[in-house]
Formats: sequence, structure tokens, C-alpha cells
Amino acid sequence: MQTFQPPAQTCFIGSANPHHAVYAVEEVRRLWPDLTAKELEENEIVLLTTSTDLESALTLLKQKEPMFLRHVQPVEQVGVLTRSQSDFETFAAIAQQETRFCPGDKVAIQVRRTPGITYDYTAFGVKEKLDPLLVEQFGVEPVVRDADWVISLYLGKDQFYWGVSHPADNLSDWSGGMIRFRQELGQISRAKFKLLEAETRFRLDFSQFHRAIDLGAAPGGWTSLLLERGLQVTAIDPAVLHPSLLSHPQLTYLARSVNHVNLPNQTFDLLVCDMNGSPQQMARLVERLLPTLKAGATGIVTVKLLHKKPFQTVKEVLAIWGKTMRFIAAKQLYHNRDEVTLYVQKED
Repeated sequence: MQTFQPPAQTCFIGSANPHHAVYAVEEVRRLWPDLTAKELEENEIVLLTTSTDLESALTLLKQKEPMFLRHVQPVEQVGVLTRSQSDFETFAAIAQQETRFCPGDKVAIQVRRTPGITYDYTAFGVKEKLDPLLVEQFGVEPVVRDADWVISLYLGKDQFYWGVSHPADNLSDWSGGMIRFRQELGQISRAKFKLLEAETRFRLDFSQFHRAIDLGAAPGGWTSLLLERGLQVTAIDPAVLHPSLLSHPQLTYLARSVNHVNLPNQTFDLLVCDMNGSPQQMARLVERLLPTLKAGATGIVTVKLLHKKPFQTVKEVLAIWGKTMRFIAAKQLYHNRDEVTLYVQKED
């Protein structure tokens, strides 16, 4: 007896950072007015259902990518889950029905399990079982990254959700959008991961920039990354930078408030800022530095969400900069907490 079937309507598993799925659902509902949402993990993982066809739903998501939706995976099969080894037979049966794979295609299997539930197998164990089957039947190449196709499998308590997609259709090619970086020996702070993720998410290459301002730089996690990329960095912060940075020949360290900084106009092609405190105050401090940016300069700015009104907060920050800075994108990155990251550019 077959224990799986396609859902009646278009379905996705949507992932957000903890405690922020409610905002992701609000954004998706603007795109799909008939959206219904069912929590699979409290305020983090949500089953999204709409009558909009799959292709149109994906087009809307990618054209107006939600700020708080970290990752989506299509749901093409829903099935009964026993959480025992017999589940492998069901997964294999679905895989063998696949018609989209061609010999040589790179296929990644991404499996997520619901926390707090016991399974008789691991996520990696599913991949170990399915990879040889896919190789034998389709001649594909099993990979972890840089795939042509992703098989996404979300395991609940008594149901599983299976879908196949191109990585670009998932909003992130990392499982659940949980991008990982290896912590380096001597790394100044984990905040560096936020800027690394912003570089990836916004498809930037910091090595292509020349002169950067890091506002609120201490202790220096973001400054260290930009120096590694070969930029000349002006770090502004009355607090102390990490001693390992101070002798770097590409660093200018201004240990004072931006209110007491005088820099030449039209000089910098990158501004980054990861300051704590009021987002409106942060925006006004950034505003003071806008004349120092060249036309077309890029800004990567973290906005702290202190009052749980994220959309209004972002709107207020952008209003302070007015027409000087053009909004490109906003995203709550995996390495963000109660904050979002803005990508802006100075108008010509």
C-alpha cells in the first residue's frame, strides 16, 4: 500500500529564524492572499499552502523575496512516517519515480528532522541510503554543495514532506538556509559570520572594493574580514579594536565618535555598520558619513529590532537616508538574531 501522495494544493516548507516566522508568514501572505500557514516548529518552520500554481508562487517569492523567509522547499509528496528503518523503503520508492534527473546531474539530498523527536536513523543515514540508489538508477553525481537539483526531505512526528527543486528556487542552497562557516583560529568575533553571509546572500565580492568605512567597528570582526579581502579600512569607534588589528598597514583607526570625525567627500566605495542600540540613532550616524561615499557606493548595515516592529523600523531607517541611498534588499540572515541586514547603494 502506497503511504505517500501529492498535496492537494501548492505547498512549501518555509524556514525563518527562531521567533520570526510570524513576520515571514505576513510577508508571504502579501504575495499569496489565500495563504494558509501551519506551524511545524513553533514560530520557526511553517507549512505554507496556496492555490497559486507552483511556478507563479516561486516567481512571486523571487521577485519580492521576503525579508524573514530564510529558505523554502517545495512539497511534492506528503507521507506517513514511522520513524523506523522501514521509512527508507518509502523514500526509495519516491526517488525511483523521479523523472527530472539526467546522467551527470549533481544532486544534493538535504534532510531535516524535527527537534525533540526520536528517529531510528540520522539525516546523514538517509543520504547514505539514497545516494547509491540515485547513482545506479539515474547516473547522477551525489554532492553536498553546488548542486543542479536538491532533494529536500523534512521529517515531522508522523509525516514527512518531500520535494525536488533547483537550489535557486529554495532562496538558499544550504539546508534550511542554515549557512555555516568554519571558525578560524584567532577569530576576533562571531560577528564576522554575519558579514560573510551578507557577502554570499547579496552576491557581493568584497575584494572588488577599495576603500571602506566600518562604523561601530569594535572589536573588529567586520574590519578583519575587509582587511583580509585587501581593502583599505577606516574603522570608527570610541571603543577599543582588537590588538591584532592595530598594526595592519591598511587600517586607519579613529577611536572617537563619528560626530568628531572629518573625512574627505567622495572617497569610499563601501560602508559597513553593525552597531548596537537604537536603529534610528544608528541611521543618523550613518547619514553623517554619506557625503564621504562615492556615487554607487555599497552599504551593508545591520538594523537592530528593539521594539518588535520590524517593517516599520526598516522603513524609518530608510526614510532618514532619504533619496541619497537606494534600497536594494533586506534580509534576516541566518547569523542575524533580533536584527536584519540592509543592502543599499548611494545614488549617482
